[in-house]
Amino acid sequence: MQINYDTESTPMRFVTYNLRHDAQPDNLTVQQSLDRLPDPLAGPGYLCKSGEQPWSVRRLHVAEQLLGEGVVLAGFQEALVRQVHDLAELFGSDWDWVGVGRDDGVEAGEYSPIFYKKSELVLLSYDSFWTSNTPFTPSRYPGAGSHRVCTVLHLQRRNGGQKFTVLNTHLDDQSEAQRRHAASMLLARARYEASATDGPVLVMGDFNSPPQGRDGAAYEIATGVRPPGALPPDFAAKYAVAADAPRFALQDLRACPPRHAVSANHATFTGFGAPNDTRAWSRIDFVFGGANGGWEATRYKVLSALSDDGVLASDHRPVFVDVLI
Repeated sequence: MQINYDTESTPMRFVTYNLRHDAQPDNLTVQQSLDRLPDPLAGPGYLCKSGEQPWSVRRLHVAEQLLGEGVVLAGFQEALVRQVHDLAELFGSDWDWVGVGRDDGVEAGEYSPIFYKKSELVLLSYDSFWTSNTPFTPSRYPGAGSHRVCTVLHLQRRNGGQKFTVLNTHLDDQSEAQRRHAASMLLARARYEASATDGPVLVMGDFNSPPQGRDGAAYEIATGVRPPGALPPDFAAKYAVAADAPRFALQDLRACPPRHAVSANHATFTGFGAPNDTRAWSRIDFVFGGANGGWEATRYKVLSALSDDGVLASDHRPVFVDVLI
């Protein structure tokens, strides 16, 4: 997809990252974790740690990696309220975020928050919906393992450029039916935003659905390979588009940049096992672009979550995409 830009146009770097929830909570503050960092000139004990580490260790690796990559927007999954606040503290005052706890629509349960850099992006509006049969109240799809929420953010580049929409979500890890239902809702909402705003739409998150295989239906619905399912009536009515609206699907941005600009790393989920144990590895975290266009993906990369000291920042890897809007 080729677009004409003026000479001042530059891509923005977005990332989607499943953080792994705070499964080993402790009382360490961010400052206490910073105070425990070793001498920066001293070599680490290479791979001296193994397995899942507490969030109080992992959070510094997450922040260092993302800030070092120059991201301007980050969609996270599995973030509990402590993790959201910790990252807000580590990212600094040039950043803000939106999102709600999925269990009560306030702070309970995991968030799918979107962080954005205020010096680069202007927040226009945002909302959340649940990928269930009752999308406008905190709720769980029948048979799903958890409540599942989607965060929708309308933005504009600080220089007054094109407005655009970002959706960030986390599909269920236990229910194939929920994943299909959620993908159908995501596709409908993305199509509505493309029609209503006449601007680019990006969808990101952990789909728990690889592109191929028996769990791939959600990915196939999102990308137009498989037809979507029925929508909750109130959701369908609120986000309806004209009957003659063009066909709409999502494009996997891994397939869009020049081949030399696509990461050799493929898997986005690796678990907390030994680095050479690849049995669980899979690609389930994505950034998609709406088929209505208005965007161009110029680079895609997946970075390892493993540091020399053996700490895995998460059981997922961060997925970065450079996008021209």
